[in-house]
Amino acid sequence: MREFAGRFDDQIHRMVGTLHRLLSSFWTVGPPGATLHLTMRRTLQPEILDTLSPDDPAALHNRRDLRIINAFMGNHRWLERELRRRRRPGERILEIGAGTGELGLRLAAAGIAVDGLDLWPRPAGWPAASAWHRADLREFEGYGGYDIVVANLILHQFSEAELSGLGRRLTGRPRLILACEPSRQRLSRFVCAALGPAFGANFVTRHDARVSIDAGFRDNELALSLGLAAPDWTLACRRTVFGAYRLTALRPAA
Repeated sequence: MREFAGRFDDQIHRMVGTLHRLLSSFWTVGPPGATLHLTMRRTLQPEILDTLSPDDPAALHNRRDLRIINAFMGNHRWLERELRRRRRPGERILEIGAGTGELGLRLAAAGIAVDGLDLWPRPAGWPAASAWHRADLREFEGYGGYDIVVANLILHQFSEAELSGLGRRLTGRPRLILACEPSRQRLSRFVCAALGPAFGANFVTRHDARVSIDAGFRDNELALSLGLAAPDWTLACRRTVFGAYRLTALRPAA
């Protein structure tokens, strides 16, 4: 059954990748690489989820939707793969904006211990050996205690000034920063609007997904906002056909 599920997941991703390329062609004009109306200015708007209590039925449904979105984008798989490849024995890992702890629980099951940081309460089932910091990531004073910082669908919620402040807090000990965020492009909005009803996304998800894409990142924007630059950091910024923007920031001397 697991092998079948894996093959089905691969088929879905190949189909969506093909759809993405086909739809992209409708926006392409002139010579290769020239595009029409694809550039979007980054804008911040309030997300409905931030107004709901953790046990609100709409919030719970949104968390279910986010599990589907994360699977579609491949965020958790990529973060797990990168941590397996890059972490060193004994290093401490912190997930910021850990939410309901689903990424941390997945990593724990894979033998990768992660502490969590979020305004939400400690999730049920969170490993006893892993810390949970209930705090605002913009004001957290404990980043110096961690070697690796991971962020998944959280940094797009903050302004350039707030990201700059966070970046200053990360200039101490952390040697590796991994982030998965929305890729800011009109095609992502189109795909989200088309697929949301298909998997039963509720009104919170449909609204917040659009808002999140509009607040997402392109090129090296996130690294610049965080103040991460060479020669202090080796940076890799890329986006995927499934709407993910991925940042890897590594201290070269670490």
